[in-house]
Amino acid sequence: MGQSADQLLKRGMKTNKPRRIRKGEPGYGKKKFVVVASQGGKKRVIRFGDAKMAIRRDNPKARKNFRSRHGCDKPAAKNKLTAKYWSCFQWRAGSKVKG
Repeated sequence: MGQSADQLLKRGMKTNKPRRIRKGEPGYGKKKFVVVASQGGKKRVIRFGDAKMAIRRDNPKARKNFRSRHGCDKPAAKNKLTAKYWSCFQWRAGSKVKG
């Protein structure tokens, strides 16, 4: 059974700050990151990213291909309550991977 947003917040996790999933937590080995997303008064736990793939954000061709393939520049990718938003957030240029 997964953890709710309130349970993660009680354990000290901040909203809208992604971190890596730790061993023993739900999603470990399947997803790479977890975030308690909040937007417009709603909160949701989002697990995203393939645990077995590297983030090659510093490779310009790989970044361009990923962002194009996932539609990161479209309006649908602007909702913080979706895994698409957070995946695209990790693949933005000029910054470090959060978590």
